[in-house]
Amino acid sequence: MKFITFQTEDQKQRVGLVKGKAVIDLHEASNGDLPVQLSHIIESYNQYEERIKDIAAKGNTQYLLKDIMLLAPIPAPSSVRDFYSFEAHVKTSRAKRGLEMVPQWYEFPVFYFTNHRSIIGPNEEVEFPPSCQWADYELEVACVIGKEGKNISVDEADDYIFGYSILNDWSARDIQREEVKVGLGPAKGKDFATSLGPYLVTKDELEKRRINDRYNLEMTATVNGKLLSKGNMKDLYYSFSQMIARASEGTTLYPGDVIGSGTVGTGCILELGTDVHRWLQSRDVVELAIDGLGVLCNTVK
Repeated sequence: MKFITFQTEDQKQRVGLVKGKAVIDLHEASNGDLPVQLSHIIESYNQYEERIKDIAAKGNTQYLLKDIMLLAPIPAPSSVRDFYSFEAHVKTSRAKRGLEMVPQWYEFPVFYFTNHRSIIGPNEEVEFPPSCQWADYELEVACVIGKEGKNISVDEADDYIFGYSILNDWSARDIQREEVKVGLGPAKGKDFATSLGPYLVTKDELEKRRINDRYNLEMTATVNGKLLSKGNMKDLYYSFSQMIARASEGTTLYPGDVIGSGTVGTGCILELGTDVHRWLQSRDVVELAIDGLGVLCNTVK
């Protein structure tokens, strides 16, 4: 299934189920029984799943996708961990700075916590810090945790994934470059915005694209219609199962937690180089597309 969060004309937040170009308002279709926040549905999905499938089978749509305002599927997640799991990106980005690969990168997946209160949705403007001169995008895929767990093994981790979405980890590269010299971060270089959406797609929708513990999903990014980035989710060095095992070691993951993959190879201007494309500027339109997950579009303010 393909879930969205959207805003009605009277400013109410609703969870929608996408059927082609149409949308079912799950709260309305259930006569008010289903929650209006997707995170709450995920928390009790075992309780709601059959009801949602029944509503989907009836197919009584209330809206067209083109007529509604999409928000991030989970506008205020409980946490966002962003990993560094595509080897091509790590190697190239470090080489651009004259750095060798860190041997420890091959020993375990590494992540940082980003600002879970600065999530923005599809078609929203992204505002970079006023001092930023090197504005960048990052083409990533994210999974959303579906049930609570601690010390989750790699073998059981896939059972904890509710679904997948597109993630854009916007980056103020000049700010990031200076603060990481201190040995802590990134912080302000990533603090201002992270895009998520347009959909949260359940695993069963992607099953035909599965290759063992990865998926064959092409990933692209364009700026003002020009193709800059092209990669594939199957090229992850660390699978999401490995990321979840690492993230849950000694701590608890909760339904609605977001876990990002890190940037796919070629997936940002820092990696491509400004000889390929300048840093982002006001009114630039950035579109990230991943097979099966849709297109996430944002404009730089």
